[in-house]
Amino acid sequence: MTQAVTMPALSDTMGAGRLVKWTKKVGDKISKGDVIAEVETDKAVMEVEAFEDGYLSGPLAAEGTETPVGETIGYIADSAGEVREVKSAATPRPTAGGDGQAAATPTTVGAPPVSAVLAASLSAGRPVPRPHMRPSSPASASVEPPRQKNEPTPSGVDTAIAAGPPYRLERASSLREAVARNMIASAAAPSFHVTAQLPLQPLMSVAKTRGYALSALLARACALTVVAHPLFNAAYTPNGLARRDRVDIGIAIDSGEGLITPVLRDAAVRPLPELNDAWAKLREQAKTRRLAPADYSGATFYISNLGVHSIVRAFDSIVPIGACAILSVAASGPDGARFTLSCDHRVVFGADAARFLETLAQYLQDPAKLGEETSR
Repeated sequence: MTQAVTMPALSDTMGAGRLVKWTKKVGDKISKGDVIAEVETDKAVMEVEAFEDGYLSGPLAAEGTETPVGETIGYIADSAGEVREVKSAATPRPTAGGDGQAAATPTTVGAPPVSAVLAASLSAGRPVPRPHMRPSSPASASVEPPRQKNEPTPSGVDTAIAAGPPYRLERASSLREAVARNMIASAAAPSFHVTAQLPLQPLMSVAKTRGYALSALLARACALTVVAHPLFNAAYTPNGLARRDRVDIGIAIDSGEGLITPVLRDAAVRPLPELNDAWAKLREQAKTRRLAPADYSGATFYISNLGVHSIVRAFDSIVPIGACAILSVAASGPDGARFTLSCDHRVVFGADAARFLETLAQYLQDPAKLGEETSR
């Protein structure tokens, strides 16, 4: 007897997963709990465990194949005699390669890649026309190419791209698609931005002398400021404000393929050394895409720090879903750094943001207020 191994739902938002690799071969004896495969979700690579003892059997989904949640990717046989070595004939969808770049599905050889705007359009589910060469004759510039039966009408973005140079479509990585979907949804919220010049050198000095990560100290400063201004720990819902009793800080990390936001839980209360260790672990897991959904979901306040790039003097960010504010930190100079607070106007107002930044400035100016570990 054989039982199907199906693509698991590894997060609440997961609709499909890409099979990165099989860690066991057809015919291998496996025990319940053994890792048999690795699957890429929208933001992480996660392990698939065997649900019972047996032998891995084919047909197996090909590595690189993207499979909807619930569909079969392989089998577990009760005995070695029941093992089948048939390989799946499924053709993998274009997916991100080992170097993190999306595998190309070229439509016009030698043409430049599609823009990020089109990638966002694709993620939003808008139809894409069949790519075609732009007419070379000015007289024919307004002539549309023949459309196949039932071919979808192109969107405005698609039409604008088709009017330009020849191009090819490349499927965005799972992470970029997830970021695009989240940003489209987040951008619908009414928001405003308030910028202040705040001291950062005292915090940087503590980070250097005490061996703390600056991100961990910033998270603590923001968490304590949120405690003083609890509206910034709320989120808008159609039924009212969701008020949270714990401050969980999400910190944006550039993975090379897009943003991911590991979350430091209970950042206002945990001892600083513990908070710092937790951040080091999360950062390492983010680099290898080994974060579980619980590690990057559910933040109540966010930080985006581009201060490591000395050329960045100011920027703002889009408020993520489920929060009402995100703090953008630019590079520090002789007069401090520019901190821009982006806020959901349905939850807080301009004066609230100004008071928040005033309190934050006090913690940044006097890091001893962050905890006794910074004053030793």
